[in-house]
Formats: sequence, structure tokens, C-alpha cells
Amino acid sequence: MSLRRSSTHSLDLVVKRGLDIALAAVGLCLLAIPMAAIAVWVRNGSAGPAFFVQQRLGRYGNTFGILKFRTMTTDGAAWESNNHITVGDDPRITAAGRVLRRYKLDELPQLLNVLRGDMSLVGPRPEVPQYLEYYTPEQRETVFSVRPGITDPVSLHLSDEASLLAAADDPLNYYAHVILPWKIAGQIAYIERRSTWTDMAIIGRTIVRALGYTLGDNDDIPATPKRAS
Repeated sequence: MSLRRSSTHSLDLVVKRGLDIALAAVGLCLLAIPMAAIAVWVRNGSAGPAFFVQQRLGRYGNTFGILKFRTMTTDGAAWESNNHITVGDDPRITAAGRVLRRYKLDELPQLLNVLRGDMSLVGPRPEVPQYLEYYTPEQRETVFSVRPGITDPVSLHLSDEASLLAAADDPLNYYAHVILPWKIAGQIAYIERRSTWTDMAIIGRTIVRALGYTLGDNDDIPATPKRAS
């Protein structure tokens, strides 16, 4: 890498981190009252805490505790803390949880992860440690070279993961050998083309999706995995 390219890349990372801090701080200020209302809704809707913490893989492969609003019953949340996938219409998901998951509102507490430096607003969605073994050394070097994100092109593109898993005879195996490789390929494509402007576009697309609008396909993302037959 040339000195000029290295300097430009370093500056881009500084700008990215600055935007993360600024936008996450503004977001938390604007969303403080709605997030407090969601926390009360979750607590009143079912027994248990409003939040739960799950270990995920972060930058350089280090683990961190990702924050979410609890969307399952207490027993379900304990199960979810050790797993990454939810299959179909899982009965452990609470009434509040179904709404939060549909509009991705359960991810809002991750703005705190961004301020702490665990995550970025945009970056590869972090996996649970149990799937680290499915990455090749080259994939690990690329995917874990950046902070994981709240949103990315892959998560925007795949909106029916739970239904894909529900159609599989062995959902865990299907996730590990079909969906995960697809995600990794898309994440690497994002990292190789990432810029401040593409990140801002992804944030805009995420807001549009949260409002319930359908988004077009992203040409940088591989074709969506086929349903298990």
C-alpha cells in the first residue's frame, strides 16, 4: 500500500469513528424517551429485565457484550444468549418482541456499544463466538479488521432469515454452511468498497427499512441463499 493510500485510509477511519460518535450521541439524545418507553413496555410485557447482553465477535476477533432490548421470555433470552439464530415464528418471542424485531428496534441499545468503541454504526454484523471456526484465516483477517456494525448491506438484503431457517431440516447446519458463507462474502464485498459516502447511504437505507419501506437489491451482495429443499 502506498504512503498516500495509507494516509487516506487512516484519515477515512478517523472520519468514520468521528461520525460514529457524533451520530450515536445525537441518536441517543433524540431517542432517549422512546427507548425508555420501550424498556418499560418490555418489562411490563413479560417477567425479566428490559435488556440482555450477548457475547459477540468484535474487531480483531475479541469478544464483547452486545446490548439489545429483550425480545424473548426469560427462558428464551437465556437460550438466545448462547445462540445466534431464531427459527420461524418462535413461541418464546414476546408480543413486544415481535414488534421490536420487525422494525429492528431491539437493536437501538447498540448505540451505546458504538459510543464505547465496541461497534460502528455500519459494519459487518457481529457473530457469536461459536461460529468462528467456520471462517477461513483469510476471511478472519478481513472481516475482523474493522469494527462490527449495527447495520450493513448484508442485513438489509436478507430480511427473511428466520423463514429460510424454518424451511431447513437442520437449521443450525443450514446457517453454518449456507447462510453464514453468504454473509461473509457480502461483508468482505462491503469492506473492500467501503467509504464514508457508502456508509451514509447504508444508514439512510436502514432508516427507510425501519419505516417499513421495501428496498431494492444491492449489486455488491451475492444472490440470496436458496431455501432448503
